Parts: sequence; structure tokens; C-alpha cells
Amino acid sequence: MLMIRAEEPRDRAAVFRVNELAFGRPGEAQLVDALRGGAQPTLSLVAEQDGQVVGHIFFSPVTIESSAGNQTALGLAPMAVLPERQRQGIGSQLVRAGLDGCRQLGQPAVVVLGHPEFYPKFGFVPASGFGLRCEYPVPDDVFMALELSPGALAGRQGLVKYGPEFAKL
Repeated sequence: MLMIRAEEPRDRAAVFRVNELAFGRPGEAQLVDALRGGAQPTLSLVAEQDGQVVGHIFFSPVTIESSAGNQTALGLAPMAVLPERQRQGIGSQLVRAGLDGCRQLGQPAVVVLGHPEFYPKFGFVPASGFGLRCEYPVPDDVFMALELSPGALAGRQGLVKYGPEFAKL
């Protein structure tokens, strides 16, 4: 049975492994380690099956710089599932639980750089529809946003900036 729960300190090595294997490189795993150290608030969840961590999702603060002033939201990154466990719904369960957790934290919105065929099923739409653009040069369809409370992004056109830890990816 699959269980989604908050990451605990004892999970760190397993979380590193899941991210490294899912992305085929250590960059995202190192990013999680760096974000744990300073970004606040963060939300880190693991998917555990038969005592093994098989998936992980992480949310950390982003800043929306606009003429209406800066606003903080959360960025979903990274989300990883062990390669042999992908396409079994684990990632979807992590995203749903993560978004619920973001709502419980009182966060207004979430942005993601991700697959345009995966994230829209959770309500994500191109961020450009809110007048948001990413600080990184990415295609419009892969940079998406989700309002966790209606109208949270209204009048917030501007640049979304990730934490400095992301620049190392």
C-alpha cells in the first residue's frame, strides 16, 4: 500500500536516491539538500511503499515581482518517482497531497516548470495567462501556475523568481 507522508530526517538518503535516479543526475537531489537548508516555507513529502521511499515532491518559495509589489508563492520542484515505479499514479498522488499541503500552509498559488501534458490535470494552466513569466528562458507551455485561492494571482503580472539554489541546476 502506498502512503504519502511528510519527509522525515531519516528519509534524506532515500530522497536523494529517488531524485538522482529519476532525473539521471544528482542536480535535483543536490537542489533539495540546498533548499532544505534555508528556504522557508517548504513542503517536502515522500511516497512510501513497503517501507521504501519510491517518490518525492518538494515545494519552496518563489517571488512574483510585479508593479503591484512582490508576492510570495510556492514553486513545485522537483517531483520524482523511482524509474521502475513511474506511470503507476505515484506522481499524481504526490501532486494532489502536495497541493493540499500548500493550501493548509495558506499559500496563495503554486508555479511549476513541468510537462504540459501532466500538470494541467491538477488545474495548472500556462502562467502567461496570469501575466506571469519565468526568470528562466522556457517555453510558454511548460511554465504553469495554479491559484490555490481564487483571484490570488489577479493583477500580479510580473516575473517569477526562484531561490538562488536553482541557478546551480
